[in-house]
Amino acid sequence: MPHNSWKAVLSKAYESLDHTYRAFLEEDNGYFPSKESYLNAFKTLPRQKVKYILFGQDPYPRPDSAGGYAFIDEKVQRLFSATGLSKEVNRATSLRNFVKMALVARGDLKEDLSQEGIAQVDKTPLIDSIEALRLNFEKNGVLLLNTALIFTDKKSSSRHIKAWKPFMQTLLEQLQKDTPKLILFGTHAKALKKQFSLEIFESIEIEHPYNHSFIRNEKALELFGSMKLLEK
Repeated sequence: MPHNSWKAVLSKAYESLDHTYRAFLEEDNGYFPSKESYLNAFKTLPRQKVKYILFGQDPYPRPDSAGGYAFIDEKVQRLFSATGLSKEVNRATSLRNFVKMALVARGDLKEDLSQEGIAQVDKTPLIDSIEALRLNFEKNGVLLLNTALIFTDKKSSSRHIKAWKPFMQTLLEQLQKDTPKLILFGTHAKALKKQFSLEIFESIEIEHPYNHSFIRNEKALELFGSMKLLEK
């Protein structure tokens, strides 16, 4: 169950979904995260602690990766290895660039962004799990939310994003007084602005971490560097 502070907000947002889509969510088992997990972001971060909403697009297209939190790949165990970043992180382009950006923000990396350079970094003060990264996001008040909370297959992604639009619109309307800042990545940010009325919210727009330039983006370094996301 979501945290009590979200109960009324989520109830109203859920009721705004089309009734046939609600029936699909309640009766179908062919999507992920499961009905027990797709609201996870609202279970672990109370409403009153939300300072930012980081909007992803839709869940990872793998059941073992999608856990109900935007940007958190549940398949990843360790962040680092003896040779630099872990194999799992290296295979996930966006996460790889995000961790490198956080290391640059800390001053651990300068010019050398290679595995060899990362291997030389003192990891003693750093976290080493995806779960610890999620917790550090939440300690900074970041709600990790996708614009579609479930995934079935790639060809249906746009349909699910459209179906969740009333939920997200109703959710944001109820959070206007709280004025959380919105963290919007890349072209998805433009799509969100077309979908929703976001003028009342301050938004921080950055290219998607999939792009290598994200690592040295000044906005990213300032925003996420201040959060100290890699520190124990």
